[in-house]
Amino acid sequence: MTFHKYLGDSKMFEYDKHYQECRQQNKPFIKAKINPVHGNYYINVDLMTCNYIFTKKEQDEIEKLIQSEKTFVNLNGLNSFNDYSINEEVVWIDGVSADHVDTICTLLFDLTQKYHD
Repeated sequence: MTFHKYLGDSKMFEYDKHYQECRQQNKPFIKAKINPVHGNYYINVDLMTCNYIFTKKEQDEIEKLIQSEKTFVNLNGLNSFNDYSINEEVVWIDGVSADHVDTICTLLFDLTQKYHD
């Protein structure tokens, strides 16, 4: 069975199953869900499923990625970029465009593997 880097727009039991797979394989849990309030995506990255944390350097890279998406969303009138938070174990972003959700989730996963393989 193939490991998925993230899970998007799924049912709760599918998120639970993916969370357990992430724990078993020491991988981050990343999910993307459409926010019905504004129609953009809410992305959550949780490192509780693995044995590492985001370094300051990684947090800075994530910040740049988020700022780029925030600019894209606001310039293209795709509703408004809502908010985000970054710390050592959790990242959440509310307002990612449908055009970029796959790219951003994949980049976030790849970033975790870049320094923690």
